[in-house]
Amino acid sequence: MNKKIAEELLAILVCPLSKGKLIYDENNQELICLESKLAYKIIDGIPVMLIDQARKIES
Repeated sequence: MNKKIAEELLAILVCPLSKGKLIYDENNQELICLESKLAYKIIDGIPVMLIDQARKIES
């Protein structure tokens, strides 16, 4: 079961690489940064904000 990330947490998190805004993708349970083109996994409601574990995205 997917856990929804708290709005308060989303408001303070930024991409560790670009310091850019993150977009919450509830369907894929990821936080996406369009600036750095990285997607960070959310596991059991906890974002994994490690650059080396992020998924590269095309757009």
